[in-house]
Amino acid sequence: MWDEQECDVDELAELLSEAAGGRFPPADGGTTVVAQPSPREAGVLGLTAHAVIFTDEDPGWIRTALGAVDTDPLGAALSPGFLAAMTARTGRPAGCVDLLTVAHALPGPPETALKEIGDASHPRVVRARRHRDDVRVWTAEGGVLALGRGVAGRWEAAIEVGGSARGRGLGRRLARAARHLVPDGGPVWAQQAVGNAASVRAFQAAGYRPVGAEVLFTVPDH
Repeated sequence: MWDEQECDVDELAELLSEAAGGRFPPADGGTTVVAQPSPREAGVLGLTAHAVIFTDEDPGWIRTALGAVDTDPLGAALSPGFLAAMTARTGRPAGCVDLLTVAHALPGPPETALKEIGDASHPRVVRARRHRDDVRVWTAEGGVLALGRGVAGRWEAAIEVGGSARGRGLGRRLARAARHLVPDGGPVWAQQAVGNAASVRAFQAAGYRPVGAEVLFTVPDH
């Protein structure tokens, strides 16, 4: 099933807001194409039996490219064949297939002691600013938490845990801390590489719920 829509740039933000509240497009095997929310952000979001592609490419070309993929139609939008076709079409390399998760904000300060850093040259700050706006970064003993506005303006959290601090629950505590620090009491999103079982477990233990799978097409560095 194909859902070709004339969409404004706010439609992806609305769809994400609905998904954060547990309301999803129908599981009808369909594909919805929406406009890119910004020049930086293009990608594919795979939900339960429904795909959402956010791009400014011609929907007719997308329909043809999906039909040419030799795979189960339910997985066509996230298949290597279609992702490679999108890369060739847009000149944007496809990133990893990530598990996309979301959690609601929590009141009060985080339980974990954190120190905010303002050093713009810090590697985590530099990395986060490539993909997000309004980035803030905190450190804890053995770990780092970054929070910023990503796809369609959603708040996204990312964590790092040093090797000597792993296996002690720090990842879970940092992921939970992001729920206390997210502005405006809105939802906070996080992506985990599907093969990174430790990260997936940490975020789910911190109360993040799986929404779907996501691939972003990044603007190449020059």
